[in-house]
Amino acid sequence: MTDPLPAPPATPPSAPLRLADYRTAAYRRLPSPVRDFVEGGAGGERALAANRRAFGRVTLRPRVLVDVSVCDTATELLGAPLATPVGVAPTAYHRLLHPEGELATARGAGRAGALYVVSLFASSPLEEIAAAATGPCWLQLYWLRRREVLADLAGRAAAAGYRALVLTVDAPYLGRRHRDARNGFAVPPDVRAVNLDPSLMAAAHRPAPGRSALAVHTAEAVDPSVTWADLAWLRGRSTLPLVLKGILTAEDARRAVAHGADAVVVSNHGGRQLDTAPAALDALPEVVAAVGAACPVLFDGGVRGGADAFAALALGARAVLLGRPVLWGLAAGGADGVAGVLDLATEELSHTMALTGRPALPFLDRTAATLAPPR
Repeated sequence: MTDPLPAPPATPPSAPLRLADYRTAAYRRLPSPVRDFVEGGAGGERALAANRRAFGRVTLRPRVLVDVSVCDTATELLGAPLATPVGVAPTAYHRLLHPEGELATARGAGRAGALYVVSLFASSPLEEIAAAATGPCWLQLYWLRRREVLADLAGRAAAAGYRALVLTVDAPYLGRRHRDARNGFAVPPDVRAVNLDPSLMAAAHRPAPGRSALAVHTAEAVDPSVTWADLAWLRGRSTLPLVLKGILTAEDARRAVAHGADAVVVSNHGGRQLDTAPAALDALPEVVAAVGAACPVLFDGGVRGGADAFAALALGARAVLLGRPVLWGLAAGGADGVAGVLDLATEELSHTMALTGRPALPFLDRTAATLAPPR
């Protein structure tokens, strides 16, 4: 089975020096089925590994004799100021990782001045997450068969102060996640997607040997018949900006713009959906070119440090989202761990900006990095 990162060292350092050190600490705390749920990908995990390998084909192009005494990582997204372009990707069931769940994640993201994209399958109430946050929150959605539930969630998000809706568009069915199937993984009864009716979530809690309960639940709850034409229905039920997550081709990027998307996220779902999908980083340049100046492009897929974030930003992303590393930080230290992951990634980004002679994010353009084609 392909592992996206080297095996954790036997003895972690006293203070994390890289994001993988949070992974080491998290591994020491989590039971193996939860580790597999977090770390695993679809099928043979080729897309999962490809996300990391793509960053190995990046070369940064340093400029010299530039004043880099101060490097500014501040940016804005959909009108919200951010201290860092490194944010939190939507991931489910944070109470699997820490008793305070998404409330700790929200506090950690706020301390770092980062965006937090909250999952539909959060294990804390949307309103409480928003109240704990001191930075902007967006709400991620899947297209549920029960549209009245989707409309209700959009209304709750607006009322609670969320600033955008993020529709995940690459999961009409759940990817074949063999680690979860081998473990007969099901969400434990004390961890629930509390923002949804229990009747919608019952299948996610029923373990069975050789089967992922989440795959069964997704097949029951998510509507695989949704098309581009359905976006107008969601638009008609919320005034919040609409972000489409899971765009990997220029064709879909252009359609997203034509259907009024306010932003898109280049993502292969962390390698957890289509196992033969391209690495997200390989898809990024064509999506950026197709979108042009029509809307911001965010990036999600294999970022494991500030140099990776720099590369994605140089290739056209406005912001990058961390999934697994945030979960490592949450498991390792709650809100402090989440803030630590985001701060470390931002510090590494600032350091890379200094060493490449790019003192502010607008200087991170296609002259700052090259991406060799996959071999």
